[in-house]
Amino acid sequence: MAKLILSVDGQVLKEHTLSKERTLIGRKPHNDIQIDNLAVSGEHAAIITILNDSFIEDLGSTNGTLVNGKPIKKHFLQNNDVVEIGKHKLKYFNDAPQQASAADFEKTMIIRSPAKVAPPPAAAPGAPAQTAAPTDTVTGMSRTIPPSPEVRAAAPPPPQPTAPQDHAPLRDHLFSMDPGEGRIPRRKVQSVSLVARSE
Repeated sequence: MAKLILSVDGQVLKEHTLSKERTLIGRKPHNDIQIDNLAVSGEHAAIITILNDSFIEDLGSTNGTLVNGKPIKKHFLQNNDVVEIGKHKLKYFNDAPQQASAADFEKTMIIRSPAKVAPPPAAAPGAPAQTAAPTDTVTGMSRTIPPSPEVRAAAPPPPQPTAPQDHAPLRDHLFSMDPGEGRIPRRKVQSVSLVARSE
């Protein structure tokens, strides 16, 4: 497991094991590594540890943070790196094989959102809505589901066959007519035909 050796003017003060994911370094008492010195800010820096890898980040301190003599904002820590905060030094030890490198630390991961599926076109106003036939999860084939009892109850009743009209009154009237009604008398027809011939 990674650890830090805190020293000042070559004298070792304390050893800190990086067992937490985020280790705070600063002058205030709530820090995980407290350095009681006016050159150190209240919350000076933080060390982030993920598995066997650690990096240090300056938290906007007044006097800054140095790693191996160079000012940094963020730095991927490697074995035997020396962190300088004011007059104090923190030497980083990590015997475990590192999972990443400094080059990998500088890379930015791009997260791609899943492609959006276009919604189906909207139906024209007044057109009946069309629904896809359900698919049987076992056979993978479409199947037709009979309507529920509520749907069948709401359907209009089938048209009833109309009863045949009774023509009996008309038939009785025709049979009750006098044989002479509605016909021209035979004698009158003959007289008409004679008149036509004489002309």
